[in-house]
Amino acid sequence: MLNNFVRLRKTKPARLVFVAFAFATLSACEQNSFVPPPPPKVDVALPVQRSITRYLDATGNTAPIKSVDLVARVQGFLQSINYQDGTFVKEGTTLFTIEPESYKLKLEQSQAAEAGAQATVKQADQDLKRQTDLVQRQAVSQATLDTSTATRDNAQAGLQQAQVNTKIAAMNYGYTNVTAPFDGIVTNHLVSVGELVGAASPTQLATIVQLNPIYVNFNVNEQDVQRVRDEARRRGMTADDLKQLPVEVGLQTETGYPHKGHLDYASPTMNQSTGTLAVRGVIPNPDRVLLPGFYVRVRVPFEKRDNTLLVPDVALGSDQAGRYVLVVNSENVVEQRKVTTGPLEGDLRVIETGLKPDDRIVTAGLLRAIPGQKVDPQLQKSEAAPAPTK
Repeated sequence: MLNNFVRLRKTKPARLVFVAFAFATLSACEQNSFVPPPPPKVDVALPVQRSITRYLDATGNTAPIKSVDLVARVQGFLQSINYQDGTFVKEGTTLFTIEPESYKLKLEQSQAAEAGAQATVKQADQDLKRQTDLVQRQAVSQATLDTSTATRDNAQAGLQQAQVNTKIAAMNYGYTNVTAPFDGIVTNHLVSVGELVGAASPTQLATIVQLNPIYVNFNVNEQDVQRVRDEARRRGMTADDLKQLPVEVGLQTETGYPHKGHLDYASPTMNQSTGTLAVRGVIPNPDRVLLPGFYVRVRVPFEKRDNTLLVPDVALGSDQAGRYVLVVNSENVVEQRKVTTGPLEGDLRVIETGLKPDDRIVTAGLLRAIPGQKVDPQLQKSEAAPAPTK
């Protein structure tokens, strides 16, 4: 009994010490205050300023400036084919020969008839002179002179008819040789040697196509047409000046726009069904890289702007209201700024409206930049990415 009392007396002070320590700890915790975390760090940069050229971008297709079907204009058997299919020929080169002998004989026959008509006219002229002298001497009647005059006139008419027949025979004889009307490439022949051509109607023999230069046809929407016209008025350009605007073309497999030419034609009316204007350019094609029927990328430079603002394309966001960027103001608070964007220049996007040159744009750490909250901006040097290959 005594031992239990002694044990209890020894244990009670230890419990009291523990309870006092617990109360002291709780009191100390109640006196601590919440310390907010530091603002998140984000990378910011000023917009890039540089001169840019504005372009009209379109998709077009190439077409030959000249493409002619070679046909047989006279009837006969095809005697020879004088070219290799798909080869380049010069203007005036004989490509097909159609049985020329019979037409040569007809030409000689017409020439002989013309010579006879000339002799008849000569004889009629001499007879008229004799009759005129006799009438002046009153040796013959006026009726005889009238007859000689009519004979001379008929002889001249016959000569004119013979001359026309000779020209027609010469033309038909010339048609027996089908020649190239211009420099170009001739397609495969559509008839064979010995085949009768031109029997009922002109027979197509082949097609010749000119490839240098070459047309590129494309359409421009109404908004772009208005922009070009406004810029032309601002610069005092005439309609002829607009036709000399450069045109740059690139194939789908090419980088940039290596083929350069100029505008050649613009339709005087808009297409009401599509709301576009038909436009055509002329592109030099000495190496015949461009073939008719290619789909190509087209752009037309129409305006040059200085001190244009550009931001990294990755810094742009979008919502239902349009495109925006996050801007850090003078108090390091993030703001969402609505902007109007333009074309892409390399990795940078042109900003039409909504930014100033001294705005700090959030370029990295976008998830930590919440509009209305403070951030710790880390100013980075703007890297002006190179413009696309011209």
